[in-house]
Amino acid sequence: MSSEGYYIGIDVGTGSVRAGLVKPDGSIAAISTEATQTFRDPDDHRIFEQSTTDIWNGIGKTIKTVLKEANVTPEQVKGLGFDATCSLAVTDTNGDPVVVTGGADLGQNGDRNIILWADHRAEEEANLINGTGSKVLDYVGGVMSLEMEIPKTLWLKRRMKPELFSRCQFFDLPDFLSYRATGDNTRSTCSVTCKCSYVPDLGWQPDFFTKIGLKEFVDNNYKQIGGADGNILTAGLPVGHGLSKRAAEELGLLPGTPVGSAVIDAYAGWLGTVAARFTENGKLSDFVPSLNESRHRLAACAGTSTCHIVQSKEGVFVNGVWGPYKGAVFPGWWMNEGGQSSTGQLIDFMIKTHPAHGQLQQLAQDKNTSIHEVLHKELHKLCAEYKVESFTELTKDMHFYPDLHGNRSPIADPRMRGSLDDGLSDLARKYNLTLEAIALQTRHIVDEMNSKGHAIQSIYMSGGQAKNSHLMQLFADTIGIPVVLPKSSGAAVVLGAAMLGRFASEAGKVGKLTEEEQCEALWNIMVDMTPTGALVAPAASPKEKRLLEAKYKIFRESIEIQKRWRQEMEEAAK
Repeated sequence: MSSEGYYIGIDVGTGSVRAGLVKPDGSIAAISTEATQTFRDPDDHRIFEQSTTDIWNGIGKTIKTVLKEANVTPEQVKGLGFDATCSLAVTDTNGDPVVVTGGADLGQNGDRNIILWADHRAEEEANLINGTGSKVLDYVGGVMSLEMEIPKTLWLKRRMKPELFSRCQFFDLPDFLSYRATGDNTRSTCSVTCKCSYVPDLGWQPDFFTKIGLKEFVDNNYKQIGGADGNILTAGLPVGHGLSKRAAEELGLLPGTPVGSAVIDAYAGWLGTVAARFTENGKLSDFVPSLNESRHRLAACAGTSTCHIVQSKEGVFVNGVWGPYKGAVFPGWWMNEGGQSSTGQLIDFMIKTHPAHGQLQQLAQDKNTSIHEVLHKELHKLCAEYKVESFTELTKDMHFYPDLHGNRSPIADPRMRGSLDDGLSDLARKYNLTLEAIALQTRHIVDEMNSKGHAIQSIYMSGGQAKNSHLMQLFADTIGIPVVLPKSSGAAVVLGAAMLGRFASEAGKVGKLTEEEQCEALWNIMVDMTPTGALVAPAASPKEKRLLEAKYKIFRESIEIQKRWRQEMEEAAK
């Protein structure tokens, strides 16, 4: 049995929870995953709901599994941290779950108490909020997304009995997990600033909440969403007195184990990747990044959807891009978050709905390989057959707009929609076309960020898409900057959460830190624990560069055409 200390990172994603047991050098001793349940409404495609009870039970199982697999005792766990999707969790004042499903049970105690980030029920409420002209909107790219917590909270207020609504607490999911673990209702700067309309340097805005119909929040000093300004911590600072007795028993850990202030999952991906050194052509770079270097590194956390996060010393305002958020991770630093609502989900959809999907699955099974590898080989075969030098040239006359689930950044319009032989070769082409569209949209986000004042020079990936080498090369070629891949695409986010646990453990031993000391300590932990990444450099030939530039021009034009067509149809329908 090892005698060294360990840290646990807990990542709650869209479809599963994961716990990673991490050594001080960032190496993963064990990792475990449990699936979580998402509830849908067969009559309303907008509805996505989950349960904190289900999620918490999964967390307990995964923590106990990693301790057993690594033969580690609870005494050896020195700290833990949580990250989660930016979903709305609702409880009563006792912390018991409250039903968020529309109908007779709304507001009663019951397990379906999470409105998932992907839930789009609050479109009317988001439109109301976006018509206020509030300064709150300045810090979400000018347009508040219906995926954020206040539109969803307002949806509940408008439908829930007043006496039931008044007893509710509303959490961004990462903060609920800290609360459930410690019993302390302290919130994170990451959650309240990024998702709950807390304005940097100014705090909660009473005129905003009053105007949209949530005046009770003002009257009760914002108790239902976290309380007054002093009740908020930046990433990794110790929450309360660590694990409560109840939570420790449920998780198989010791009471008082330090818990770091949580972050949203994409920000954990940022923590777990952007401090990496990297290898190029098998050789390790001598460059050791400083905190200042983080300004040039965009973290892309790519799974079901993709979030694009970059940090800056001053606030940068980018239309259609969330933020700037002050103190979301580092005190005194600002962050912007771009996003694509559907990327991994889009790739899966395009493959699974094609008539050749069954043939593709059978080929992958027969060859004992992945479906993506089969498609990759099919694309190479087609290039040889049609005597073209790249996949881009192969699909030069095909164009695809990727927002089948609305646009998050930089257009910030949930109404944006895509416009689109039934054999394997057709599926391969459309697969490549889908990857191209995701890469072109990523360039659109990077270009908008840089045009407003950022200086992004590289992309640091995490999440499942980092395994797709074809997509990663497309990113590098389309955007014209290097892409750095993590040592383990699946571990980067849990690693970032574990860093919060280590910071909580070490910060709790030295007393109150200044902002500068916090920044130095957390960055040093990131450098210390982030494994070496692998660099993918741009490698497009001159012809492919020209084709990608033409595709990008057409992609941008398609956005304007779709907007114009929609306006014309709305005018005709009056």
